[in-house]
Amino acid sequence: MKSLEGPVLVPELSVRDASVSTTFYTELLGFHIVYERQDEGFVYLSMGKASLMLEEVNGHWETGELVPPFGRGMNLQITVDSIEPIFKRLKKKGIPLFREPFVSEYAAGDEWFRQREFLVQDPDGYLLRFAQSL
Repeated sequence: MKSLEGPVLVPELSVRDASVSTTFYTELLGFHIVYERQDEGFVYLSMGKASLMLEEVNGHWETGELVPPFGRGMNLQITVDSIEPIFKRLKKKGIPLFREPFVSEYAAGDEWFRQREFLVQDPDGYLLRFAQSL
């Protein structure tokens, strides 16, 4: 049996409709399908160094009732070379942003980092933060 290699942390998001979510992540956000199991409503996606799994709600992983919006209390930051192409695709399709593009500065020890970012919710409400270094 072949072992999977890749990132050591890959979030798996429970979604209501894998087809709708896959379209959102691939056509609007720019992710690519690495592999999928359509009969299980499962898809493994990647974009650059970011990986993500989507799986239709199936009762196997829920520790409590899933009530939209899913993913409350967290956001996933996805660092890209430029946020502009993703931002433009979302705007063109009329997808509302949770937060319009802005510049943030973060301290990390004695160093400061700047990034341009925006936030959008996926079809299930997961909060995604796209960021580019400045």
